[in-house]
Amino acid sequence: MLIGGIEAGGTKFVCGVGNENGEILERVTFPTTTPEETMAKVISFFHEYEVKAIGVGSFGPVDVDIKSETYGYITQTPKVKWKNYDMLGELKKHFSVPMGFHTDVTAAALAESIWGAAKGLDSCIYMTVGTGIGVGAVINGKPFQGLTHPEMGHIIVKRHPRDTFEGFCPYHGDCLEGLAAGPSLEKRWNKKGKELTNYPEVWEIEAYYLAQGLMNYILVLSPKKVIVGGGVMKQEHLLPLVRKQVLEMLNGYVDIPELTVENIDTYIVLPEIGDNAGLAGAIALGVEGMI
Repeated sequence: MLIGGIEAGGTKFVCGVGNENGEILERVTFPTTTPEETMAKVISFFHEYEVKAIGVGSFGPVDVDIKSETYGYITQTPKVKWKNYDMLGELKKHFSVPMGFHTDVTAAALAESIWGAAKGLDSCIYMTVGTGIGVGAVINGKPFQGLTHPEMGHIIVKRHPRDTFEGFCPYHGDCLEGLAAGPSLEKRWNKKGKELTNYPEVWEIEAYYLAQGLMNYILVLSPKKVIVGGGVMKQEHLLPLVRKQVLEMLNGYVDIPELTVENIDTYIVLPEIGDNAGLAGAIALGVEGMI
């Protein structure tokens, strides 16, 4: 059985077909341009396959309330041409199959909970740190949402004592995303992230902010696994710094085995599915859409 998946990112779309076991059989990648041009390529790709369902994990904000009149829309995105765009509606014009729709990070969390680092657990969170910061959660085996999907990348964090950078988030300035997403590294230090590998002070500040975010998510959601991905996390020395600071910030308050020096390396982890998490998650959303 073929399931279609769309990982709709702000800079690129990844479309693929796979099966209900999360195996990706074919995939294609192209830049995110205008909705008309990008979606034409999406539709052309899926016309080559007899998919039984399609799942979409999209950049946001998006409307994920299935009872809403704008369910499946990209809503208040800074990408002006995509603002209030009915992505799911466009797909339904061309394909009469069940569809699932959520954020890209929630899709990644779902994939990791079914086939990856959180397999066998009924809760996890997935934080991606790249051009933005997004966090998806699976709680009791289901993607978590309330009035809408979580926007955990925009929480307010304490400033590092040596950081005077004003932040770059167009909505909140110095929220977590504004202080710790990939663009903040370049704007703060006037260098690309890959050129900053050997500057310890860069990663001390970065870890300080990311650890605050994770500490808050752990205190609020108590996930059974924390998965951290995205381009910034490819700096190999960053995750150990984040783990260390999470433990220091919690200061023993949450007294469980996972949050100890001995076990933190297996609690806060990199994605097991790796760069396929978003696409595999979209396929998982497609499977959910059939239920």
